[in-house]
Order: sequence, then C-alpha cells, then structure tokens
Amino acid sequence: MTETTGLPVHVRRTSFDLDPAVVRLRAERPVSRVRLPLGEAWLITRYDEVREVLRDAARFSNGGEPPVAGRSSGEGDAAGSLLAYDLRRVLTAEFTVRRMRRLRPQVERIVAGNLDLMETAEPPVDLMGLFGLPVASSVICELLGVPPEDREDFQRQSHRLLDPSIDLDLRSATGVRIDTYLATLVARLRQNPGGGLLGVLVRKHGSRLGDRELVGIGNLLLIAGQETTANMLGLGTLALLRHPDQLALMRDNDQAVEPAVEELLRFLSIVHSIQPRVATMDTVVGGQPIAAGDILVCSLPAANRDPNLGDGMDELDLTRPAVPHLAFGHGIHHCLGAPLARLAMRTAFPALLRRFPKLRLAMPFDQVRFHALFLVHGIKELPVTW
Repeated sequence: MTETTGLPVHVRRTSFDLDPAVVRLRAERPVSRVRLPLGEAWLITRYDEVREVLRDAARFSNGGEPPVAGRSSGEGDAAGSLLAYDLRRVLTAEFTVRRMRRLRPQVERIVAGNLDLMETAEPPVDLMGLFGLPVASSVICELLGVPPEDREDFQRQSHRLLDPSIDLDLRSATGVRIDTYLATLVARLRQNPGGGLLGVLVRKHGSRLGDRELVGIGNLLLIAGQETTANMLGLGTLALLRHPDQLALMRDNDQAVEPAVEELLRFLSIVHSIQPRVATMDTVVGGQPIAAGDILVCSLPAANRDPNLGDGMDELDLTRPAVPHLAFGHGIHHCLGAPLARLAMRTAFPALLRRFPKLRLAMPFDQVRFHALFLVHGIKELPVTW
C-alpha cells in the first residue's frame, strides 16, 4: 500500500511502480508544464532530456540547496551559503576511493554488529528499524566523526528529524537540537580534529570554513545520506525478496554484487528529483521552448525506466547489461555521497542475505506500507522472519 494523496505527479508511486500519469507524460509529452508546490514548472521525464538538463550547468542553474522540513528558511540558507566557498570542490576531495577503502572495515563492522543484534531478536522483526536505519545512521556518524558515546542520542534525534509522521513543531525543535550538538562537536574538533570528515575539514580548511558552514556540512550529509541509504537497504531487500532467483545471485556470487547494486539503484530510483533547475537563458529542451527564469524539475525514476534505454526497464534484472543510470544525478552536481552509499550497499546486502539465507517477508506484500515523501520514496517498516 502506498500513500500518495495530494502529492505532485512525479512523486506518486504505487509500491515499486511509477504512477501511470508519469508514464503517459514520458510517452506523449516528455517536457510538460505542471503545477508543483514551488509554482509552475517544466517536468522532464525522458532520459535524454533529463541528462541534458543535469549536464548543462550553464543553461540550467542549480540555484542553491533545497530547504529541509523542520528548519527555518534562515537555517536552510546556511547550507546554501556553503556554495560561496566552493563546497563541492572541498568535499569531493574527501569522497575519494582511498577514503572509502579506509572506511570499509568500519562499515563492515557496523553491518556485522547490527546483524548480530538482529540475530538475537525474536522474529519477526522490523528490518528498517533493526537494520536499515541503524546501519545508515551509524555509517554517517562514522563518516562525520561523531564520538561513540554520542551516537545513540544523535541517531535517535536524526531519526526523529526525518520521520514524516512526527509533528512539525517537534521536528523543528529536533533540528535545533541537532544543530546545537553539531556546533558543540565542531568546537571540540577545533581543539582536537580527529580523523572524521568534519575533523579533516577543520584541519585542512578551518581558517576559511566557519562553524556555521561546518554545521551545514554535517546537516547536509545527515539529511542526504541517512534517509536515502536506509530506504535503499529496506526497499532493495524487499525487491530481492520478490525475486528469489535474483536474491540468490547476489547472495552467492561476489562478482554479481556490484552490478546488482547498480541495477537496484536504477530500478528503485528512490530520490524523486534532485534540486530544481532554473533556465538561465531562452532555450529548447526536447523540442519545447523554455524561457529564461523557468523552473525545470527532472523525474529521475521516469528517466531511469525510459524504454529507450532497453527492454523491460520497468523490471528488476540483476543480469542486465550496465545502464548509465541517473539515481545519483549527473554532471557537476552528481551526488557527492555516491561512493559512500555504494560502499554501504555493497557491504550490507550480501552480508544480510548470507547471515539469513531463509529471510522472508513476515506479512503479505500488499500490506507493506510504502510512503512517498517529497524527497525520497521509502518504506515505513519491513517485517521479516527467517
């Protein structure tokens, strides 16, 4: 069951399927005028046009960072102000293959520890609450350099911030509490930087990055990384349970894991759309004239399932030849955290499936509760047994 009431057309989904209206637009009007909460916009739904818009930063401006639910506009602007210091260049240097290799043992330890806890629980258990969210938040804590003694409360607060069912006032208060904690952490790191990402940024760029910018970086990575990775682990596991032969392929074949993760990323495309773009000049996209100042929203799920990419794009196929998907965006604003997300998934999926070879749903599939947030397609809980 999926909750889609009142959502923009490109955010609506029925379990793993795209909304029929989006499919129809992609076939008939791939560049369509739609009304969204942010106002009138062009919705781009075909792969070639989405890739074109994301690639051409000269014609289509990113325009800063999106606001975060539960935060004031002033606090949201803090993350946007990071662009003035060329945040992307600074952070890209830290999301290297070498750094991911150094993080791999910690990620493996985090995954194994949560599997140990899951193994001691009495099934059925909620895979999201016992595995997906704890693994995702622990990996982000490890990356940022949150001390072990602070992680339990930090994770509890971050879960609350990202929970759409919680009252907005409480979420706002939680956001303030997280900002306060991150500011305290940054102050401590200025005295003793340590080896986490925030500490490295203090050591390398502390004279140019202020406390507000460093807190903004922490929030950016928390919001962007935790919810997406947790829902990829939950939805990905559910998709594999629906395809036992493909689940076995990922579980039993080390060489299949990497391409399998890429196919899950393409098939699920849990991020509905990246930051809207603004046309910087009069131009044309897919034969449609676009005026300077017009807003463009790119549907990543529709693009990643474009029939022009190949046969059966609405189906999950872990043996599919590599497809250059857009799940992490494209161009200069390609998701910075993509290497970390891939590391988490390549570690967590096979470890989970090998530890619990008889893993199965503990409820009928049609009773699984999906939720379609404005940023991420997700799942409320995933009861499993073994």
